[in-house]
Amino acid sequence: MSDQPAASVSPVLSVKNLTTSFLADGEWRSVVRDVSFDVMPGETVAIVGESGSGKSVTSLSIMRLLARGSSRVEGSITLNGRDILSLSDKEMRSVRGKDAAMIFQEPMTSLNPIFTVGRQISEALTCHGDISKADARAETIRLLEKVRIPNAASRFDEYPHQFSGGMRQRVMIAMALASRPKLLIADEPTTALDVTIQGQILDLIKVLQEEEGMSVLFITHDMGVVAEIADRTIVMYRGEAVETGTTDDIFNRGKHPYTRALLSAVPRLGSMDGRKWPLRFPVIDSATGERREPVEVAETVDRRKTPILEVKNLVTRFDIRGGLLGRKTGAIHAVEDVSFELFQGETLALVGESGCGKSTTGRSITRLVQPNAGSISLDGYDVLNLDAISLRQMRRSIQMIFQDPFASLNPRMTIGAAVAEPIVEHGLGTRAQARDKAADLLERVGLKPDMMKRYPHEFSGGQRQRICIARALALDPKVIVADESVSALDVSIKAQVCNLLMDLQQSLNLAFLFISHDMAVVERVSHRVAVMYLGEIVEIGPREELFRNPQHPYTKKLMAAVPVPDPARRGIRRNLATDELKSPVRPVGYVPPKRQFREVVAGHLVRTEEAA
Repeated sequence: MSDQPAASVSPVLSVKNLTTSFLADGEWRSVVRDVSFDVMPGETVAIVGESGSGKSVTSLSIMRLLARGSSRVEGSITLNGRDILSLSDKEMRSVRGKDAAMIFQEPMTSLNPIFTVGRQISEALTCHGDISKADARAETIRLLEKVRIPNAASRFDEYPHQFSGGMRQRVMIAMALASRPKLLIADEPTTALDVTIQGQILDLIKVLQEEEGMSVLFITHDMGVVAEIADRTIVMYRGEAVETGTTDDIFNRGKHPYTRALLSAVPRLGSMDGRKWPLRFPVIDSATGERREPVEVAETVDRRKTPILEVKNLVTRFDIRGGLLGRKTGAIHAVEDVSFELFQGETLALVGESGCGKSTTGRSITRLVQPNAGSISLDGYDVLNLDAISLRQMRRSIQMIFQDPFASLNPRMTIGAAVAEPIVEHGLGTRAQARDKAADLLERVGLKPDMMKRYPHEFSGGQRQRICIARALALDPKVIVADESVSALDVSIKAQVCNLLMDLQQSLNLAFLFISHDMAVVERVSHRVAVMYLGEIVEIGPREELFRNPQHPYTKKLMAAVPVPDPARRGIRRNLATDELKSPVRPVGYVPPKRQFREVVAGHLVRTEEAA
């Protein structure tokens, strides 16, 4: 389907009746069916939908990046007047980068770790033009400056691992812009980034588009991002374009049930105004594509009791060694003087950007890393003074759910065995009993017991995260540390997993330490929120109070960076500073200043910045 604006100028990209199929079990199965759209000069078109909707396959089809033997692309794709599907492989290589460039979701896998970033961008220049090495270096530095990388000349010879996630994505954008393409295809370029870095990247793409007159095909499942960047939007569902129109029309007058459900499932900052307790997310019915209404979570927290977890003055540092003798030259102050309490049935969210120390805090509490100082009391255990046997027993009380479920599941182990393993290892039952409990847990997290014989690769990302939740519940813990456990999930899968966690909290009286950078999700699921910056808590308080009345400049910055699903905000510039998060590396002998806090209202504390 197509709903194109009338225009006398020719489109940069014209896709007609695109159908892409893959060979599976000896037969061709279509995953994109009869999709048509145009992208006009200087225009941004967004393709939105969840994993499996066909949006990324559409972009890979346009760039001819699908495996030839196992994929088939039919229809018509015209780029700058050229029929893409009729080009030879050699001709197509000259098109990629020069006429159309692509940015992928994970820059670390797209950049070669053994070459400097400068060399990789220079190569994009020399491949598509007759340019000297010196000129290529000068142009590369100009491009790095253009994408707002500080000290671009000195960073030319650095490697990808020396850049933060946001800066690596900027390098990918610089590389994509090297040959001044007419079309930039951005495939989920901000999904795994912190909210402030995401805001910077969106601002950057808008500015570069204005400066270069470039067209953008933006692929995402984040409706907030779509509202802020897209002129027109194509909604994909199960391989088909179910609705196409101006972004304003899609958001305010969307007709298809799936479009309306997708929009309603987006957590909006401020939607909890006036609500005291967490609220389940509206979810999309997978069969009909329609919305199911949310339910408020009943209050379960009793602050008159002793906290299940008490952290006082926690310090975790990592030594940096250098020189021939490997002497200590400094330390990363990952967690510095952090204190908080967590009660049974409560969710305390730890929020902040990558590198702020929130994940290290979670790992320190579980003793996956060894803290340097402080005290941790968990369910009666003095965590920092446990021997190996006691530590093993303590871990029955606290479990972690990690961000990447695929990396935390053994690919050679069936999911039934993975969930049953902790029960057997801790001697809490026979293998048969462990199997029965694993089946029960999988059912509890919304999976079928007959899936137990399958392997991790046979599940979707959302299903794998459910498996990890089931495994975390195997030892009947009282505290669960959820470390960015929903960050990379689609909006409706994220809603389902968050609802599942809230259901489990209510039925099992679990305490959650919810580590996240997604402020809109945090607002919905939390009882209290602690904001971390450079290893320290700068603000902590009840969720409704902290979101209604943020006090610390960093808290305000985090909230201002959240994309809002409102097309009226399109074209805004947040003017966020493009500097990377300041380094937590300190020289030998550094003594951090003693911090002072003031109480805004009962329980809402903010760090005073005189000593900052």
